[in-house]
Amino acid sequence: MALKDEILGVIKGPKLSALGTLIEESGQVFPVVRYMVTTGRDDMSLTAFTGTSSRKVSQIEKNPNASLTIRNEGSFSSPYVTIRAKAEIIRDPETKRKLWGPHLEKNVKNPEDPKYVAIRFVPSLIEYYSEGKVEVWKS
Repeated sequence: MALKDEILGVIKGPKLSALGTLIEESGQVFPVVRYMVTTGRDDMSLTAFTGTSSRKVSQIEKNPNASLTIRNEGSFSSPYVTIRAKAEIIRDPETKRKLWGPHLEKNVKNPEDPKYVAIRFVPSLIEYYSEGKVEVWKS
């Protein structure tokens, strides 16, 4: 199977992901990591929804460099990926509607709600880990 297909097997659809962004405090830069649901797409991009007041929104607006880690469901030996990406905050109601999915209904009743934004992650590098091996995909 091609590397892209292996990666899509891990990221495609709604997945629990660990998202890392950067924050500057007292002249130093620190990573901040939290879980969120992302949706992987056929073009290798990922999307997520969050509240406009979320700290990750202001962190991404200041520095769009982000990292994500996603493990395929199953055991600790299941394949996983680490992703280096540029993040983009999307406020446009039409684009948010296209990116929204029914799995978000519990938290985002209406994709046009101005209290929510979409985040698009466009990977530049994806490391695919499986059976003790690492393969690298670059855009």
